[in-house]
Amino acid sequence: MAKFSRKTKELLGMAGPGVITGAADDDPSGIATYSQTGAQFGYGQLWTAAFLLPFMTAVQEAAARIGAVTGKGIAAVIKEYYRKEILWGVIALVLVANTINIGADLGAMAAAARLVVPSIPFAVFTLLFTALILLLEIFLSYKKYARVLKWLALALLAYPLTAILVAEPWGTLLRATFIPHLQFNFAFLFIITGVFGTTISPYMFFWEASEEIEEEGQKGMLKKDGVAPKITKHFLRKLRIDNFSGMLVSEIATWSIIVVGATVLNAHGLTNIATSADAARALQPLVHTFPDSGLIAKALFSVGIIGLGLLAVPVLSASASYAIAEAMNWREGLNLKLKRAHGFYGVITIATIIGLTINFIGIDPVKALVFTAVANGVAAVPLIFVIAKIAGDGRIMGEHKSGWLSTVFVWATFAIMGAAAIAMFATL
Repeated sequence: MAKFSRKTKELLGMAGPGVITGAADDDPSGIATYSQTGAQFGYGQLWTAAFLLPFMTAVQEAAARIGAVTGKGIAAVIKEYYRKEILWGVIALVLVANTINIGADLGAMAAAARLVVPSIPFAVFTLLFTALILLLEIFLSYKKYARVLKWLALALLAYPLTAILVAEPWGTLLRATFIPHLQFNFAFLFIITGVFGTTISPYMFFWEASEEIEEEGQKGMLKKDGVAPKITKHFLRKLRIDNFSGMLVSEIATWSIIVVGATVLNAHGLTNIATSADAARALQPLVHTFPDSGLIAKALFSVGIIGLGLLAVPVLSASASYAIAEAMNWREGLNLKLKRAHGFYGVITIATIIGLTINFIGIDPVKALVFTAVANGVAAVPLIFVIAKIAGDGRIMGEHKSGWLSTVFVWATFAIMGAAAIAMFATL
């Protein structure tokens, strides 16, 4: 046991912003989208998990490299090199989408927690989760907070474990994973645009870039007076390994969630899943692999929702706060104490509290969430365009500008997500 604990700590020590970003990508809202995908279309969109891996890896690597090389967040770079209309348009997209996402995630966490402890009211759980997240994010040092986030990333394991509990048609899964299936109708393209937007989300670009800067600050690499940090090949290699590891684990979890939705829910005629908690609740009576396997599947799914929500909500609020702070020239960073970064932590607090209120003022956060996922898929298109331009610009990136492989995949991501959005609107 001691050896396992030591190995786990070593693994977590190697994990960085890429792993945290990858885990945050499978937040409760993403779980709901992927569950709905499997429930509505069976294995028809399972191929998206493998298909999107190289593209999300390329975009996130470019975003992380921008932060690491310039020592500035994406909003700060846009502010320096592009028009202010582009800057504030980008920030508005991220802020609105993130705030709605926070509300939906807090609601999903509370609903999942009630599956485990039904005696505690929904409102109490949402308030408890909100308070816990804000206390950790505001008052814990970055070094300790990053360690908490790395442990929470282990919640991703809940979904491969749940898939293993279910009797799966492995031959069918293998074919569906690597052979794309397309339907040219609005429902299919609407959901697939949501899957793309949930997988390659704007908030991830801002978060990972800014966290690379936080990591550089911890290592003493940041310079003063606007001088960019000196980046070594070793640092960039570690960045890329960390980034790929995070995206790979994220897509394994995505694949597992779609599989469970298809094998359990779609196969039993449950084709409409409103929330991730609904998906967890539906598993218990339908999974019969061995005695109590349904209860275990429900518990695993629920624990994953809570753990990943505790990881994702602070990522969502902080990514919006980084963007606003960079645009306003505020002090920013989770490495700073509250008294030195009132504006930065103020945005985090306000975004989280507004997200919380969505659950109590009659707005259906789940319906809003579906449209937000699709909106993310549309909004990501111009943002990827900007990231591709910045990452490939020698004036900004110097010798670390994108190579041909990164350039091809980032621009291909722009084209694919743009085509998905156009096809969706064309089928209206």
